[in-house]
Amino acid sequence: MALLDVENLGVRYERRDAPPVTVVHDVSFTLEAGGTLGIVGESGSGKSQTVTALLGLLAANGRAHGRACLRGEDLLAMSPAVLNRIRGDRIAMIFQDPMTSLNPFLTIERQMTEGLQLHRNVTRRDARRRAIEALERVRIPDAARRIAMYPHEFSGGMRQRVLIAAALMMEPDVLIADEPTTALDVTVQAQIMALLSEMNRERGTAILLITHDMGVVAELCEDVMVMYAGRAVEKAPASALFAQPRHPYTGGLLGALPRLDTPRGARLRTIAGNPPLPGGEGPGCAFAPRCAFAFERCRTHTPPFHADGMRSHACHLTTLPAQPDRPIQPGDAEIPLPSSGARA
Repeated sequence: MALLDVENLGVRYERRDAPPVTVVHDVSFTLEAGGTLGIVGESGSGKSQTVTALLGLLAANGRAHGRACLRGEDLLAMSPAVLNRIRGDRIAMIFQDPMTSLNPFLTIERQMTEGLQLHRNVTRRDARRRAIEALERVRIPDAARRIAMYPHEFSGGMRQRVLIAAALMMEPDVLIADEPTTALDVTVQAQIMALLSEMNRERGTAILLITHDMGVVAELCEDVMVMYAGRAVEKAPASALFAQPRHPYTGGLLGALPRLDTPRGARLRTIAGNPPLPGGEGPGCAFAPRCAFAFERCRTHTPPFHADGMRSHACHLTTLPAQPDRPIQPGDAEIPLPSSGARA
């Protein structure tokens, strides 16, 4: 049995004067004990909504459906009281925005030690000692003094490190990290990634990493799930996905990465157009308006998932070129494409 088994997870938001809008469509994935899964995609692709649904942290008008089982117990079916005993203990999260994730009226000590005292039944003195040690591990200078300060006395990067320290201190079974290194400089980022790797390797903590940084995914994650417009469009082991993406969107993400061998003065590649707004997807594949491969079937039929061993992708095409930095051409596909609709 997988440590975390998510099946057909969907998220929709009720609106007072309009029909409900769905922001996550039937996402499924598994995470084994000691495993690492990276979820990537542009802003608005549904990454954060997927994990906040797991933790019961959607806005008041949000509704989640499907199954999300942690060691066989469905998180989506739990009462708030039961879920409160699991959040921060067996499953913890490093939130994306350090400016709003900390309570400005409470000291750093109070916010870090509350979880330990609640879930571990330790004394305040012991909880404070462990909190100071956690701050030192994430390179907060003079941690014994700073722990008594308030969030406004910390920089954005230091607040992010406080959030990371609070999550690591609990030693959860599953750690969800939502853009954990965005506000950090590259030196501290490397130190934090080393800490996450150590937790995963030595303590068997499973890590679910949400990020825009494909380099971080390549360094830390064994498996990758690519999301677009609220749907999973490709799942694969990281090594296989980076070597040969099978969805045009994945190929576009990798092709947009800066490369050291790019000729001087060459323009960075981008994916033309913009993602659809939630609820604004038309029939067919949501990526079709931006896809160099798109043909008529893409605009009328939602592509099914093609499974091939340990990887799968949702596209009417069967393969993409092995080199994502090379311009994608319709002739690279293994199935014939109508010449009238080969490009969007």
